[in-house]
Amino acid sequence: MGESAPANGQLPPAGGDVALDARPSTAVTPPISSATVAATATDPFDVVAEGPAPAEAAVAGAVATESLRPLNDSVDALRERFADAVLRSEVCAGDQDVVYVDPGRIVEVLTWLHGDPQQRYDHLADVTAVDHGGGRPLEVVYQLWSIPNRKALRIKCELPLDALEIGSATAVWRGADWLEREVFDLFGVRFKGHPDLRRILMPENYAEGHPLRKDFPLRGRFSRAEQTRRALTQDPEDYYAPGEIAERVPQLAAPGVPSGSPASGSDGSAPSAPPGTDDPGAR
Repeated sequence: MGESAPANGQLPPAGGDVALDARPSTAVTPPISSATVAATATDPFDVVAEGPAPAEAAVAGAVATESLRPLNDSVDALRERFADAVLRSEVCAGDQDVVYVDPGRIVEVLTWLHGDPQQRYDHLADVTAVDHGGGRPLEVVYQLWSIPNRKALRIKCELPLDALEIGSATAVWRGADWLEREVFDLFGVRFKGHPDLRRILMPENYAEGHPLRKDFPLRGRFSRAEQTRRALTQDPEDYYAPGEIAERVPQLAAPGVPSGSPASGSDGSAPSAPPGTDDPGAR
């Protein structure tokens, strides 16, 4: 009898011997040293705590984005009109133009972007903030949209942590009112000239700080016992508008008259007697 064919159905090369095991060989993984284990056994949250790459890499990334030509012609117009107020610009996510503006000139810049006939950024989509942590400046972000020109533009202002104050945009867009209150509430940025700058999500007497700051503890600044004590002793007026918790006296229907029937009042009380009668139910 002739030689049997290999299990995989393939013929061996001419002049060669048939391998006893046609399966591919498995590479042997070298043992992992204790130093390698120590280097890789890092808490995944340490990456967040350490922050981004070193400053050299950040500068290189800024130079790379700075070299990109803006897609929105409003960037060049801003540089021409406010040469001393525009600090830098970049293209983010491939198509989003971002312009960094001097915080002291922000109201002037936004007013021009809103009112200039060539710009007409008539819609303020959002006002928010970004805290990068590590003592770095906090960014106030304005997301603008021009409805007639169908163009988006993002304006950013960097504020040092010891001077979180910037002009209010409520004189330009009325819709900035609650947006700036939210940034004030959650990040602690004060907007000069705001008509009613107070908390919008947290109670007015909330004493633990600003929850979206990177230095805000995950469980809050107070102990669980103190948080429980404050919750049990809170004033209902902190969560209700005046008049919402006013005392309400229920109106009961007269005996024998079902509540809500035509014979009873709209509030369930017995109707008053018609003029000239003593008892309407005595007939």
